[in-house]
Amino acid sequence: MAKYSRSAQGMLESIAELSEQRAAQFLETFYFQYGHRSIADLAHLALAFENVSILAAIRIVDEPLWDGQERSTRYQPFARTGYHVPDSVVGTPLEQRYRAVCDGLFGAYQALSKELTELLKRVVPCPPDMEDGAYTRTLRARAFDVARYLLPLAARTSVGQVSSARVLEGQIARLLADPLPECRAIGADLKAACQRPAEAPLLRKIADALNGSGSELHGLLQAGAAPTLVKYAAPASYRPAALAALRAEADRLLADLPPAEPGPLAELADPAPLDEELVATLLYRGDAGRHSYRQTQRRAAELGDADRARVLAAGLAGRGRHDDLLREHRAGYALTFELTMDVGAFRDMHRHRRCVQVARDPDPADGFDDPDAIFEAGLGAEGAALARGAGLPQRYRAALERAFDAAADLRPTLGDEALYLLPLAARVRALFKMDYAEAAYVAELRTGPTGHFSYRRVAWAMYEALKARHPALAASIRATDPHGPIDFLKR
Repeated sequence: MAKYSRSAQGMLESIAELSEQRAAQFLETFYFQYGHRSIADLAHLALAFENVSILAAIRIVDEPLWDGQERSTRYQPFARTGYHVPDSVVGTPLEQRYRAVCDGLFGAYQALSKELTELLKRVVPCPPDMEDGAYTRTLRARAFDVARYLLPLAARTSVGQVSSARVLEGQIARLLADPLPECRAIGADLKAACQRPAEAPLLRKIADALNGSGSELHGLLQAGAAPTLVKYAAPASYRPAALAALRAEADRLLADLPPAEPGPLAELADPAPLDEELVATLLYRGDAGRHSYRQTQRRAAELGDADRARVLAAGLAGRGRHDDLLREHRAGYALTFELTMDVGAFRDMHRHRRCVQVARDPDPADGFDDPDAIFEAGLGAEGAALARGAGLPQRYRAALERAFDAAADLRPTLGDEALYLLPLAARVRALFKMDYAEAAYVAELRTGPTGHFSYRRVAWAMYEALKARHPALAASIRATDPHGPIDFLKR
C-alpha cells in the first residue's frame, strides 16, 4: 500500500514487483530516511499477550489508537490463572508475604464467587423457559461482578490486539521505558515477535497439503512479521524525563495542599484558559501527593508567569527531535471530568479511546469503596441482606485490608511492583477530557442495564454533572439510571 501511494503503477503491478528484500529497501528509504511515518499505518498486525499481569495489561493497552480486548473478569473465572511474582521478590524474605497476600485474595475470590452464585439462586428463581446451564452461568457472572474486586493486579490475564506498525513501534518504545520490569520484558518480547515469522497455523496446513507446489507459500511463511518497521524501536526517553521533571514541579508547588479526600465518582472541572488548563493537567500528572484536579486547577490559576513557565518547560524536558508532545498536552476540550473509581471500572472506561485520558496509578492510601455499598449495588437489597447475614462483606473487607496494608508496607521497598498486591477494588483517579458527543456516547453506552454496576454508576455521575452544568444539552442524552431494580437474568 505504501509503495502504491508513491508510484504511478496500478495495485497489481506494485504487488507483482514486491519481494521481502525490495520491501525492506523501500521502507528504509521512505520510512526511516525520509521520515514518512504514515507508511506504518498501512501495516496491521494481530498480537496476543498471554500470562501478563492485570497491572501490565493496563499499561499495554494504554494507546489512544488501539483496538483489542482483554480477558473479561465478568464472564471468566480467574481462580486458576495464577499470578505474577516479580523477579525482585523471588528468593527474598518478601516472597512469603507477597505470596500470602495473593493467595489470600485468590482464596477469598474463589470462595466468594461460589457462595454468591448459590446466594443469588435463593434470590432469583430460574424461569421455566430458561435452561439450567444458562441460568447458572448468568448468575455466576453476577457473582463475578462482586467477587472481581478481590482479584490482585498481579493476577494473570491475556490481551488480544490489532494495531498498525506505527502504533506498535510507539508501544514497544513506551513499554521498553516503563518503570515496571515486567513491562520492559514485554516490550522486548513484542519487538522480537515482530522480527520473527508470524504464527499462521491454517496457512501452514495448506502449505503442507500442497507439498512441493506450496514452496512459495512456505517461503512467505518464513518472512518476519514486521522486522523493518520495528528494528530501530528503542526505549522512549522523553516521557520518563518529562514526568520526573513534572514530579519535581508538583512537589514544589503543591506541597502545602492537603491530600484530597475520596472525591465524587465524577466531577466536572470548571472552564479555564488554555494555558491554565495545560499547567493544571501537567501538575496533576506529576503529582505524587494525591491532590484532586480541582486543587491543581486552583493552584494553577494562582501561579505567576515564572512558575507557569517552569511547569510548561518541565513538560518538554527531554523531548527529542522526533518525539510527539505528551498526552497531557492535549488541552482545549470543553469537558474535563475527574473520575474517582475502582480499578475494575477504570479498565472498562479505559476503552474510550476518543477521550484524552490522564490517569494516575492507584495508591494504597486512597483505599476502596464501602463493601456494603458494593454488595448492595451488585446483589440488590435482598441479596445484600443475605450476604451480611452470612458475614460475606466482613470477610471481603478483611481480605482487602490485608492486601492494602501489605502494598503500603512494601511500596518503599518495591516501588511500582508493590502495586501488584492491590486488588481491583483499589481506587484510581483519572482525567477524561472530551467533547459533548463523546460525553453523550459514554453516558448512553456505559449506563446501559447490561453493564457492570461500577462503571454504570461512574457514567451516570458524569451525566449528572453534565446535566447540572448544561441542562439543555443533557436533556437529549438517553442515559439509564443504574440505581433502579436489578434484572439479574439480563446480560
